[in-house]
Amino acid sequence: MHENKLIKKAKKGHHPSFIKLMKEYETSMYRVAKGILKKDHDCADAIQETILICYRKISTLKQEKYFKTWMIRILIHECYALLEKRKNVVPIESWNQSGKTEMDLKLSVQEAISSLNEGLRTVTTLYYFEDLTIKEIGEIMQIPEGTVKSRLSTARKQLMSLLEEDKPLFKRSDKK
Repeated sequence: MHENKLIKKAKKGHHPSFIKLMKEYETSMYRVAKGILKKDHDCADAIQETILICYRKISTLKQEKYFKTWMIRILIHECYALLEKRKNVVPIESWNQSGKTEMDLKLSVQEAISSLNEGLRTVTTLYYFEDLTIKEIGEIMQIPEGTVKSRLSTARKQLMSLLEEDKPLFKRSDKK
């Protein structure tokens, strides 16, 4: 019953009640996130994002008894979104076999990106550096989502080609 009171108060905008709720579920959220993500810093990111979403949207919760289910569903969605985002990232360590510094690698990547044509460069920058979704990029650039996906795919291929052929420090160790 105590929990329902907290949820009702939080829905009305009572900040201390929301904070108490989050502290009560902190361990549950961590266990769920850890089961999906493995790394503690990723778990922390997903939990933080979940708390923000819950805070913004708690007024939309229809029945208090489903609060935990609702919150965990948001957390799971955030965990999988983080995994999806991470799967497109190749750790810089796997590229660097020549002893070059991280700054050298970043400059080489930036140079390769700047060599792309404008359309490819723009979608790449918006997607990877501004963390915009494909839908958001399409809206900003006023092009279909399919075109954004196609440009990202083309940009990735061109970048891989540039970084593997022109820059010996980028020879991938996991290449088959």
